[in-house]
Amino acid sequence: MKKYCLALDLQEDAALIAAYKTHHQQVWPEIIQSIRDSGISLLDIYCTGNRLFMIIEAAESFSFEAKAASDAANPIVQEWETLMWQFQKPLPWAAPGQKWMLMEKIFELP
Repeated sequence: MKKYCLALDLQEDAALIAAYKTHHQQVWPEIIQSIRDSGISLLDIYCTGNRLFMIIEAAESFSFEAKAASDAANPIVQEWETLMWQFQKPLPWAAPGQKWMLMEKIFELP
């Protein structure tokens, strides 16, 4: 099992942050299925202020590239991503169009 941590910001607007959280209480079943189909067994999102942290546990065979290709071919996932992008904003150091950014693990409790 592999573990990944990613970060992304939300727009600095309390109403948009609240709406984003509400959407994540009612995630579309097709989105849940696409996540599971990619080999992800756990996906948690945490929020502090307007910063989001995502923790993923996935099968050894999981690939961000394969997930992105599958998502690009799925019109429901594309609709969800378009909806979510109105709430999200890239981290200041993100490349153009880059959303969730993989975090570097810098410590592990011995």
